[in-house]
Amino acid sequence: MIYGYARVSTSAQAKDGNSLEDQKQKLIAAGASEIIEEHYTGTTTNRPEFSKLIDKLQDGDTLVVTKLDRFARSAGQGVQLIQELIGRGVSVNVLNMGLMDNKPASKLMITMMLAFAEFERDMIVERTQEGKRIAKGRSGFKEGRPRLSKTQTDYAMELLARGMSYKEVSEKLGISKSTLVRRRRERKALESARG
Repeated sequence: MIYGYARVSTSAQAKDGNSLEDQKQKLIAAGASEIIEEHYTGTTTNRPEFSKLIDKLQDGDTLVVTKLDRFARSAGQGVQLIQELIGRGVSVNVLNMGLMDNKPASKLMITMMLAFAEFERDMIVERTQEGKRIAKGRSGFKEGRPRLSKTQTDYAMELLARGMSYKEVSEKLGISKSTLVRRRRERKALESARG
């Protein structure tokens, strides 16, 4: 069985050649007899239809996608999934790269993809370290996120106590919801410690 998987994450992708319709046409042309489609961001690993499809694939099946980024967040994640599927006897046809199976040419392609994924990770680490080095050279540099002042924290806690939601307070004060949750948790822990 040849399964196709099509995914879009934004409405902008519908206009840049990555629309579901464009992907479906390419998947059909590649022989897909069943196409699974989803509208989820690539940063989300929990894509229910994709997960069902991966569980459904059996020895002898082929998974077809138009590009690696349609089912993986990174080259490394894509290679890992491809290796897992090939190990189960499933071929993977990434249309802009080629068919990958247990043959020597496919193994070479996967090895090259792993090398590029490692290179990509190393470049990200290098750029991050260079950015930190430059930032540390600036006057007034402080490591990490800026902390909320006691006044800001008090005001945020007061708004929450009045019944405003985390979302409302975060929008009003320009603070992320996760920061509010952490500050409230810290405040409660401090109050509990004081007894």
